[in-house]
Amino acid sequence: MRVGKILLALLAVTAALAFGGYRYWESRLVEPINISEPTLYEVPAGAGFHQVVLDLASRGILEDPWAFRLLTRLDPAAVPSLKVGEYRLEPGMTGREALALLGSDQVVTYPLTIPEGWTFAEMRKRLNEAEKLVHETQGMSDDEIMAALGREGEYPEGWFFPDTYRYHKGVTDMEILRQSHERMVAILDEVWEGRDKERPLPIDNRYEALIMASLIERETGASEERREIAGVFARRMERGMRLQTDPTVIYGMGDDYAGNITRADLREATPYNTYMIDGLPPTPIAMPGRAALEAAVDPAPGDTLYFVAKGDGTHHFSRTLREHNAAVRRYILNR
Repeated sequence: MRVGKILLALLAVTAALAFGGYRYWESRLVEPINISEPTLYEVPAGAGFHQVVLDLASRGILEDPWAFRLLTRLDPAAVPSLKVGEYRLEPGMTGREALALLGSDQVVTYPLTIPEGWTFAEMRKRLNEAEKLVHETQGMSDDEIMAALGREGEYPEGWFFPDTYRYHKGVTDMEILRQSHERMVAILDEVWEGRDKERPLPIDNRYEALIMASLIERETGASEERREIAGVFARRMERGMRLQTDPTVIYGMGDDYAGNITRADLREATPYNTYMIDGLPPTPIAMPGRAALEAAVDPAPGDTLYFVAKGDGTHHFSRTLREHNAAVRRYILNR
């Protein structure tokens, strides 16, 4: 009997110790990580669970790496499969929460904004400067980029939708370009198909709508003016008048543009000088947003044929050349 009591006592002690040990182990798993501010952590390619746990411990973020190594033996189903990428660890997270985060899709992303009215050259410069982006297209020509996008032989200007794109470390600039291009194609198709097909327009197809939208985008950033600008352009084309829009002259000048347009520039015969050519320029001159695309296929009715910048981001619209010249003197020459 005495031996039996001793065995029972030993079993009870063992069970108590085991339970206490288990509870202590569990407490180590949910101990808050040792950071006082949000901390960026990257799971490198090929890193396993044990390697990441030891690395976090070496940085002082995890206090008890043994507890997480033991987890792989006692409860392997609870061990997250870690994913490559950058993650933001937050103060107050437990060790288990931190490691679960490293196995989630909640990677850190970065914004990349392409403003409406930018050129493709400006977009490429922004991509080249973007941090954490893989610069796959550096050294590629515009033609090579378009070929990689399945648009071999096409001019790139206008074919990329201006917006804010988010990416994570490891994404390539080509992926951003592909996403932007596909969005522009989809939105252009939607706007063109959604136009009033009974209404006559001076443009005949999607590409001409894209060109027209780029002129509208470069002429005004005021949302209330886009359809009015489109109306002026449409009426001038219908009457056989040249568009005479300065942004096309500037685009045709390329790197020679130094901030001012001279009379000689207006007389320079380039494919983009709408003071010298009839109709639209051969390609878009910038990346238009959706509102400019919609304005291109829905110009405002009216009888204005001219406009001049007032210096505050808006324009004065005129019906006659005489009225327009007076507005030029008021807003441009006197200023």
